Amino acid sequence: VSKQMLKQVLRELQPLCTAEQQFIEKFFQLSHDAADLKVLEVSVRTMSPPAPLAKEPTTHLLSKIFSSLEPELRGFLDICNKIHPFSCLQVLVTLSDSIFETWGSSSALPSSFFNTVLGNMLLLAKSSFNKCIETLCKEIEEAKVPCKMKGGILPSVRHFEEFVNFSEEVFKSARRRQELDKAHLRLVSSIFSSIDSLSSANLKVNTDMVMMENFHHIHCFLCQKKIHCLEDKKREAKQRCSEHMKKYVTNYLGQPLEKLNHFFEGVKARMAQGVSEEEVSFQLAYSKQELRKVIEKYPGKEVKRALETLYRKIHKYLSPEENLLPVVWHAMEQEFIRQYQEFEGLIQRCYAGSGIAMDFTMEDLLSYFNSITLSN
Repeated sequence: VSKQMLKQVLRELQPLCTAEQQFIEKFFQLSHDAADLKVLEVSVRTMSPPAPLAKEPTTHLLSKIFSSLEPELRGFLDICNKIHPFSCLQVLVTLSDSIFETWGSSSALPSSFFNTVLGNMLLLAKSSFNKCIETLCKEIEEAKVPCKMKGGILPSVRHFEEFVNFSEEVFKSARRRQELDKAHLRLVSSIFSSIDSLSSANLKVNTDMVMMENFHHIHCFLCQKKIHCLEDKKREAKQRCSEHMKKYVTNYLGQPLEKLNHFFEGVKARMAQGVSEEEVSFQLAYSKQELRKVIEKYPGKEVKRALETLYRKIHKYLSPEENLLPVVWHAMEQEFIRQYQEFEGLIQRCYAGSGIAMDFTMEDLLSYFNSITLSN
């Protein structure tokens, strides 16, 4: 609405100002200095402040005639900006496009008074746009996580998506989008900082899980939008998602085989300290007898039951809209297989000839994961 209103106002004003300027120049036989024309042309094309035409009588006369024009336009832009939280984007695009259209119009004067007014309004619009972005970035960075939040997508990420969707729609036919690209980069950095701050938040669920989901969500969103200036950020979001998925999987996988995991971490620590593989079993805490005691705690049926419990827990807390359950569960399976193979290798090397083996085989393990996946 504000965009159409502003376009209509500018369409009405442009011929009025141009006609008045043409009359004054003809009646008083005034002409422009070539240097002044060049300065104004550069200022309009670069959207920098128009250089004052110090001794330009035409400009002086028109400023007197249209003395209320700029104050009225400023007031009108204020109203436009209040219609919608992001109306400043529409105002910026409309003014920017109007300057290019006016400059290219055969009926417009190259150094027209109206162009100078438009240039001043454009500076005002850019200032409002920058303030809007700074405010939005501050809101995102300082947003507190809802105390009852159990997971899912952060409100600040939703807010970011809302802005990007709106801005891309507004700028889709714009002549230039440099300001928007800068804003997008600034906002994505704020979003990443907001997600990183979760590490110190007192969440009721696994922090890595929430961070993984939010980076995954941003990556998918940026893949969909295909914004060129955000390609690097899209790749970074994918990488950050993978990092937190790995942490999440590693932290959770300590649970099904927690005591075995702890036992073999101790074995690896002794070896790192210089104890040879053959001597590990002679360490009191890592003897064959102690290993058998730990292995007895993990019969195949108990391991399968623990995995089923783990699956239900992951299913409960993962956000259904992100559909990360199959990906996370597959990563869990791969990590579990890696751990199993590592434990088997350590038993063969450090407890060779002891006849000690885990209660379940690799085939058993694969069948556990397969049956859980098929039954859910």
